[in-house]
Amino acid sequence: MSAALKPYPEYRDSGVDWLPKVPAHWDFVRNGRLLAERNETGFPELPILEVSLRTGVRVRDMEGGRKQQMADRAKYKRAAEGDIAYNIMRMWQGAVGIAPCDGLISPAYVVARPLDNVEPRFYTYLFRTTAYMHEVSFASRGIVPDRNRLYWQYFKPMLSPSPPPEEQRRIADFLDAYTAQVHRLIAAKRRTITALIERKQAILSELLRCGMDEAATVVGDLPWIDQRPGNWRVNRLKPFVGNITELGSVAEPSNSIITLDRVESWSGRVLDASPTTSETFTGKVFQPEDVLFGKLRPYLAKVTRTTEAGLAGTEFLVLRAKPAAFRPRFLEELLRSKPFIEFVAAHSVGAKMPRTEWEAIASIPVAIPSLAEQDRLCDHFTAVSGDLNEAIAKERSQIDLILEYRDSLIASVVTGQLDVREAAVRVVEGDGLAEETATDEEDMEDALDAVD
Repeated sequence: MSAALKPYPEYRDSGVDWLPKVPAHWDFVRNGRLLAERNETGFPELPILEVSLRTGVRVRDMEGGRKQQMADRAKYKRAAEGDIAYNIMRMWQGAVGIAPCDGLISPAYVVARPLDNVEPRFYTYLFRTTAYMHEVSFASRGIVPDRNRLYWQYFKPMLSPSPPPEEQRRIADFLDAYTAQVHRLIAAKRRTITALIERKQAILSELLRCGMDEAATVVGDLPWIDQRPGNWRVNRLKPFVGNITELGSVAEPSNSIITLDRVESWSGRVLDASPTTSETFTGKVFQPEDVLFGKLRPYLAKVTRTTEAGLAGTEFLVLRAKPAAFRPRFLEELLRSKPFIEFVAAHSVGAKMPRTEWEAIASIPVAIPSLAEQDRLCDHFTAVSGDLNEAIAKERSQIDLILEYRDSLIASVVTGQLDVREAAVRVVEGDGLAEETATDEEDMEDALDAVD
């Protein structure tokens, strides 16, 4: 798409270090001329909104967990549909978006009302660019960088490019259509990853059903899988797996912190082990080779084996294999196997946000091979999954490249390095992509849920 895009015909000096040149007809103004702070309270009947790094502003899911513990809703700020809201502590990471409806925003967030002839979509794209987030970090105030906050009085005097109103809309339309195309492409690649992971799960399930010895007899006496090798001993998990409940707290970013949102479904890949905020984190203490089992929505199969000591979110079970019974890597694969996950999910408690607990899992009978066979089985599974793992890694690498290119293009467009005034009309009106944007994002979220 961008191959046909060209720079504007004429530029001028902006007088701003982070963006030295802008199109000659663009202004450069302070945010206070674009947005006005909205600080209205006393609307407890409105839905609660939250700001996500991935999806911007959205209505908060109030089913289950900590999110039911709300402060006095009358103290929350009102955000009108179309307002821009940002997280004071995480604006420097791009935690900003547009309110999809009238709702309530935490007092820890800033709500800004677009003034006349200001297109909030354009500025949301701008505020998420790397260059602007660097400026946000510089303008924020705090004791240490990781604790910096961008209050309205620091955001208001910041300088931003200001194209003519109609051009803001055209740029936003173009980027909405373009990101919809990106979402479709990424959703397709994530579906491919899901299919590859399902193939790995099929291999694992067959190993648990038949073992490594093709001549061994099989019996069907377990409630969660149709058969198992007859020479594997059957017992509940509880005598051979410890449930670690010790709590600890850390405030340093260097500590390993694993929360549910950072573990990829079905693969156990930890996406990020750094703290989610700069506030003190309290969680369950884990050691290397412990197995973390996500007890909230267990059907997502968020199971991973740790490589270092750290803290886990309280929605994890921290399980420690007893050396005489289990190899940690075998226990990890057993607990993440599709038949086991499906059995646990079927016996979870709760409708929209089902949850399991240790006592329920501890009572499940499992077939336990000898330690030597556990080693052989895991080595074999690793070997036969090699090509699948390579294919998965390739798809993930391509997704990273697509996202990198997307971010680069968005930055070039909203800072005036590329002219999309005509392209916006051609893409949106000619291909009809604008109407598909909502569906594309729903498809992307479904695909993300399948893998993430």
